[in-house]
Amino acid sequence: MANTLPDAKSRFRCAHCGNLTRFDVVRLAKVSEFWHVDISGSPVVEETSVLTQEIEQVRCRWCAAADRIELVPRPEFGGPSAEGPGDGGP
Repeated sequence: MANTLPDAKSRFRCAHCGNLTRFDVVRLAKVSEFWHVDISGSPVVEETSVLTQEIEQVRCRWCAAADRIELVPRPEFGGPSAEGPGDGGP
């Protein structure tokens, strides 16, 4: 199971059904936010910084597998292309 989020060189892939595009991610995060409160009292979050986070679960939206999610390289770094099954491609 993937316990980290993808970065610029990687992405999620479900090893069960091949899905590359749809995942439910449950994460516990501690964030710092800058709130701008207008005169009426309505807040707008203008900046958010993630201080810490823990990935609790990544589940495939298509087949519901939670134990087969892996991080793979993006196509430009040698990973699967949009030609595979389950990727939302043509």
